Amino acid sequence: MASRSQYWSCTKFADWIRGTPKGSAKTGAGWREWNRTSREKNPIRYWIAETALDRIQDALMWPVDKLYDIKYYGNNRWITRTHALTAHSRDIKPGHWCDVGNRFLPCLFNELVDFVEVELAWKNIAWDEKAREKYKSPWYATGWWRFRTWRSSQAGIDYLMWEMNLVKDRDWGVNPGDDDYGELTDQAKTAMEIYTLYRWWKEIYPARQDPHDESGWSAVCEQGRLNSPDGGFTDFLDNKDPEFQRAKDRAHERLREIEEQRREEDTAMLIRLIKIRESLWT
Repeated sequence: MASRSQYWSCTKFADWIRGTPKGSAKTGAGWREWNRTSREKNPIRYWIAETALDRIQDALMWPVDKLYDIKYYGNNRWITRTHALTAHSRDIKPGHWCDVGNRFLPCLFNELVDFVEVELAWKNIAWDEKAREKYKSPWYATGWWRFRTWRSSQAGIDYLMWEMNLVKDRDWGVNPGDDDYGELTDQAKTAMEIYTLYRWWKEIYPARQDPHDESGWSAVCEQGRLNSPDGGFTDFLDNKDPEFQRAKDRAHERLREIEEQRREEDTAMLIRLIKIRESLWT
């Protein structure tokens, strides 16, 4: 089924048979109303367009659908590995031990990055020839031979920007004069949240300074090493100089504050990501 770029029941030919065009996107309530009115207008023509055409297509496309299922199994199993949560090598180095609790943040946010840069990027070009030219997508980015390896952060971000400007209007079953006419759709609000989380992981998180450096702890440790007669930490541990002890205590306290702030921020962002998980699909 997924191999089809278009279902026959969604074509202009089906609109002609049915006598009622499907039009563009609608809310759930909008589609229910459209189905009801189209069926009541002409039940036989509606059945031919909505049921008979799909059944004919199912029969004719069965061999192609099976080949496509095999192709996508291989893609999902060995290339995109959609059965697993994975972390980029820059976040968790292959072969290095990483406790389970420390895997959650990079694994989940790496998947969010893939969602934006691979899945949404594909949605941006899948049915738009001009978009494919704009983002210079390769031949394997769309169509029957598509493998989900093409990546474009700009294409994904631009798709989010389009979603973020969706408002409730006639296409959404909302008419001028309605209380919520012109308001942002739930899809737009979710896109804003996805974009915020994406930017946090891509721009803010990696720009953090090492807490040992930011707190001054690294500088105190280095000073202790330099003052030590053997070049080790003897002076750091045994130095009773009040000024040195105060600097060490301040740096250590600041280090604890920064680490706690980072943990709270990471946890808050993970919770926000979990809350929108049902919207991360293509």
